[in-house]
Amino acid sequence: MTESRSFTASQAWWLAARPRTLPVSAAPVVLGTAVAWAGDRSRWGPALGALLGALCLQLASNFANDLFDFEKGADNDDRIGPPRASQLGLLSPSAMRWGIGAAVAGAVLCGLYLTAQAGWPVVAVGLVSILAALAYTGGPWPFGYKGLGDLAVFIFFGPVAVVGTDYVQSLQISPETLWASLPIGFLSTAILVVNNVRDIDSDRAAGKRTLAVRLGRSGGRLEYLLLVAVS
Repeated sequence: MTESRSFTASQAWWLAARPRTLPVSAAPVVLGTAVAWAGDRSRWGPALGALLGALCLQLASNFANDLFDFEKGADNDDRIGPPRASQLGLLSPSAMRWGIGAAVAGAVLCGLYLTAQAGWPVVAVGLVSILAALAYTGGPWPFGYKGLGDLAVFIFFGPVAVVGTDYVQSLQISPETLWASLPIGFLSTAILVVNNVRDIDSDRAAGKRTLAVRLGRSGGRLEYLLLVAVS
């Protein structure tokens, strides 16, 4: 708690937001827009809405992970890596839940705009994306604790984000967009693998059975190399 006194409220929220992760959620939207632009079907309003929605979902996921990993014991004094706001006592659980709610509300507002632009398929994708952002480490069956985080990151940061961004602009799904989504999905997953390999010991102690925990440190490093090579 002594360390928490050196942080202002804005700095605590900045820490919880994990700003270094935000380009990871922005990159698939930029790529999807680039493919739409190359096909002469880009629209900047939906592109901006998709970008803001992706950032809100990333913030919701970051806030949720900060809170739920702390509550489940995965973030403790023994973990290696950047400090976490909940772990340090910088933000109360109630404040973190308000932050999650605000981020989800922002994503919903973006989704309503995109639904008006591209129709009801956006609703289904948006609801599943919000559920995935919260259920990664929260809820009765946190799939990030079951070794499914890698697959989820590939799906949502690859095909869902890239194809979805193109779709809200062009109202179509093109083969080139689907192909373009694969490398960014693999690279996004590789970033997750780096974090999970770093956290193997603390995750194992907390019962967080990530794929890196299941494969071991050598297996996690091999997964990382394969993801980068395939991308």
